[in-house]
Amino acid sequence: MLEELRVENFAVIDQLELRFGAGFQVITGETGAGKSILIDAVELLLGGRADPTFVRAGSQRSIIEGVIRLDERARQALLPALQREELIDPDAPDYLTIRREIRRRGRSSARINGVPVRSDLLTEIGGELFDIHGQSQHLSLFRPRRHIDLLDRYAGLLATRAGLADLVADLAALQAEMRALADGSEALARRADMLRHELDEIQAANLDPAEEDELQKERNRLANSEQLAQLAGEAARLLDDNDDDRGAVDKLMGVAGTLLKLTQIDPQLSEQYDQAESLAQAAQELALELARYAGDAEYDPQRLNELEERLELIRNLKRRHNVDTVQDILDYARRAQTELDSIDHSDERLQALGAREERLLRQIGDISWRLSQARAQAGDDLSAAVVRELSDLRMERTRFDVRLAQAEHPAGCIVGETRYKFDAKGLDDVEFLLSANPGEPLRPLAKVASGGEAARIMLALKRVLTAADHTPILIFDEVDQGIGGRLGAVVGEKLWSLSSAHQVLCVTHLPQLASFADAHFQAQKDLQSAHAATQVRQLTDDDERVSELASMLGAGGLAGLLSARDMLDAARRVKGE
Repeated sequence: MLEELRVENFAVIDQLELRFGAGFQVITGETGAGKSILIDAVELLLGGRADPTFVRAGSQRSIIEGVIRLDERARQALLPALQREELIDPDAPDYLTIRREIRRRGRSSARINGVPVRSDLLTEIGGELFDIHGQSQHLSLFRPRRHIDLLDRYAGLLATRAGLADLVADLAALQAEMRALADGSEALARRADMLRHELDEIQAANLDPAEEDELQKERNRLANSEQLAQLAGEAARLLDDNDDDRGAVDKLMGVAGTLLKLTQIDPQLSEQYDQAESLAQAAQELALELARYAGDAEYDPQRLNELEERLELIRNLKRRHNVDTVQDILDYARRAQTELDSIDHSDERLQALGAREERLLRQIGDISWRLSQARAQAGDDLSAAVVRELSDLRMERTRFDVRLAQAEHPAGCIVGETRYKFDAKGLDDVEFLLSANPGEPLRPLAKVASGGEAARIMLALKRVLTAADHTPILIFDEVDQGIGGRLGAVVGEKLWSLSSAHQVLCVTHLPQLASFADAHFQAQKDLQSAHAATQVRQLTDDDERVSELASMLGAGGLAGLLSARDMLDAARRVKGE
């Protein structure tokens, strides 16, 4: 609900602050008083073009601000956008304050709850909150893309349509995967060839994670075999006898023999004898081992070459795969095999996706066809109901029809043996058609309906769609164009009846219509100052309302006031007040 509207330096408005309530609100005033300027101000809150010529003469900027209280349904509808843009005021989560500033020079600006926003976001949010009917870009009746939503709400098809939208989203994701697989088939084939070549190399190498260290040790031994034999032999000779002197073994055995004699004299030296004997035996064994090692340390060029080739193979594999160890190479091979298996199965995956795509297209076709049949029946019912309402509004000879059209498409959803173009709403293009005069063909509403006719047609539609239409705020301008007083009362009653489900604001010249208002605002132009200024005030007591209605009737004196009083009382009786 629009609770407050503040306007500053906008067109003929100097300063204005209005508070609106629930129900049916009317704005009246003489021609040229600036009533419709308020509608222009609201349109700016909905993302309308910020024309610098709107700035009041003598001012540098205009400010329009609206405070809107969201009911639960509107809050849920807007929640994704408000969360996405971080616009929810935690202290007042059910309120939106929309502010628009127009500068005579420079860019205009927009804010929601104090946060700067783009004008297209105002349009997105405003489309959920407002429906403006008159000579307005916001007239939803003139936008064919909205017709399918109106029809589906009327027919109670939104839940079915939501299920269809889920299937269409699943199909889009599936087709994206299919395109990725198809587009990458050549690249995948090249990748598979490379992986196979790498795996063949690694498998042919028959690698062992521990072998590199052992190979390196063996290679070092073979490469230094001559030096190893020389050093081991020299150590063995030092231990054993040599030509120049007794060896260490012989000397240790001599020490042991001497200690044995000592123990015969002093048994306390038996431990030292044991040590000497052990040393002599250990030295003798070491000399034998070193001699054998020196004898075995032969240079084997063939084996050394084999080791060098094996180590070079390992180095090349590590360098090629940019890794540090043999284990890293084996880990890469496992990953490569997994990737190759996935590529090898991509054709099978593509075939499986194709089969699922056809199943989804048939499911979508089945639901879309059932939606289409339900829309056709609902369209007939809606047309009949709208024609009855239009008859009440003195448009008895007007024809109204709901056109459903489908188009075949080779990649469309499948219905029987035929494929149809489709989207998340189904396979129908829905458009409301009108013939305002006998003999004229049915044509799109935007091409045949004048401002007043359009507002009355929308009024008829809103009456029929009241239970299904969730737009909280309806604004009617020019709904009374070209109609007389008796019909004005009919229109007034119908607008008032809409206010049970919507907040309804209406700019009108007809007193019969205005008499049904729950709140009555009067616009006047002040011509006393240097610059004419529009003032708007709420008429809060019966005398003020009766006086304004009498003025609208054009009847002066007591008779005019009595007629206005009778009109107001009659409207209240209809309303049950």
